[in-house]
Amino acid sequence: LLRAIFGEKAREVRDTSLKVPHGESGKVIGIRVFSREDDDELPAGVNELVRVYVAQKRKISDGDKLAGRHGNKGVIGKILPVEDMPFLPDGTPVDIILNTHGVPRRMNIGQILETHLGWVAKAGWKIDGSPDWATNLPEEMLEAEPGSIVSTPVFDGAREDELQGLLSSTLPNRDGVTLVDSDGKAELF
Repeated sequence: LLRAIFGEKAREVRDTSLKVPHGESGKVIGIRVFSREDDDELPAGVNELVRVYVAQKRKISDGDKLAGRHGNKGVIGKILPVEDMPFLPDGTPVDIILNTHGVPRRMNIGQILETHLGWVAKAGWKIDGSPDWATNLPEEMLEAEPGSIVSTPVFDGAREDELQGLLSSTLPNRDGVTLVDSDGKAELF
């Protein structure tokens, strides 16, 4: 095959490709080509180098480090079955519990605001009247069905006063605090 591609120059070409091990799989997420013609620094005797980046999907496990889009990062401490997780008053189990020290220390409240927006979207909302915080909202945002899918840019999206207004018009309180129950011991979170 190399001779078919390169002709007589194939004698000067050596294939040192690495292959994904048998039984492994992944998705190619990037390819970079380096060559001497583009003034890339390459080891002696190498004229062209191709790097293929492969991402693998796997189940998370204890000790894995994860990062969110707000710059928050953390290590998984424990994975529990759904029945052992705390649950909301309506019976919905909590998906994830974040360490409370992670938010004020890193000053990235975006993850909290995004969580509140998701909570409001799950409940749906209808804004009655024209409160001050809703003056900049487009008309189609004044009402949303329960289970609506919403998205907002990370740094230029919903403002804090808009989220507080949506929380106060949808949930029992504007702070987004609720009772979380586990084993019959309800605690305020």
